[in-house]
Amino acid sequence: MENPITSAAPEAAAGGRRERTSVLRALFAVRDGLTKVGGKYHTAPIKIAKAFPVDEQLAVIVMDVSPGLLEGDRYELEWTSGKHSHVMITNQSYMKVHPSLPAGGSSMRQSFVLEEHAVVEHMPEPMMLYKDAALRNETHVSLQAGSVWMQADVLCPGRTLRGEKFDYRSLHNELTVQYGEELIFAQRQRIEPASQMLGAPGCWEEMTHSAAFYVFSDRVDGRLLELLQETLDGYAAPGGHPVAAGVSLTQRYGVAVIAASTAAWPLQQLMRELWAAAREGLLNKRPLKLLQG
Repeated sequence: MENPITSAAPEAAAGGRRERTSVLRALFAVRDGLTKVGGKYHTAPIKIAKAFPVDEQLAVIVMDVSPGLLEGDRYELEWTSGKHSHVMITNQSYMKVHPSLPAGGSSMRQSFVLEEHAVVEHMPEPMMLYKDAALRNETHVSLQAGSVWMQADVLCPGRTLRGEKFDYRSLHNELTVQYGEELIFAQRQRIEPASQMLGAPGCWEEMTHSAAFYVFSDRVDGRLLELLQETLDGYAAPGGHPVAAGVSLTQRYGVAVIAASTAAWPLQQLMRELWAAAREGLLNKRPLKLLQG
């Protein structure tokens, strides 16, 4: 695999609006029986802070040296995993999205390209949108035979200890998954709290935080669905923080869990338990020690 060669757009001004694109690209390849970084490139403020072997795979920690996504910021992260590679990707802290101009916002685009029998476990820390923030978040996944992609997301409604609750302007989420040349999953989510009745019956009601756990692979079957359902059934929601969750198979090669609660940490714990169940059921591997406290 060749090292990536790329360039990043410089900071610019458009009508007084600050714009900057920051790039992180990495290749992973198996060498001497171990997954290693085959090439990487980054521009400030995001970079790989550390990559190290753990439990026969590679753990990658992404660092953002800025306060978070500011007005006009665009993050582009591209991950390419070679045949039989196995990597877990996380970040150091919550992703924080700062206020933006009325016509502005920030964006993040991530792509995951997995070759045959590659495994990527993407387990980032929760996302938090501050008052008046606007974010467009896109994730694109490309799979091949035997490859596995997992992701867990937790979304906070704002800095609740400061009284912020759904005070952000907008969040547009998009996830697409391809298997070979076939599009097997596509989902779009648009949250605009000022114009939506998020607390209405049948919507989020009293819930404030949400989470999603996805697994996509041609190895996914009904047994994995049963394992994740058993995990949900056995999860003891902490006192004072109810958790509502459901799991289902997608139309092809996938399983999705959607959950909601009144705090982030019960959902983080649930995501860890689902992740552990998926690792055991699909990969025949124990939970990673890295994020188990």
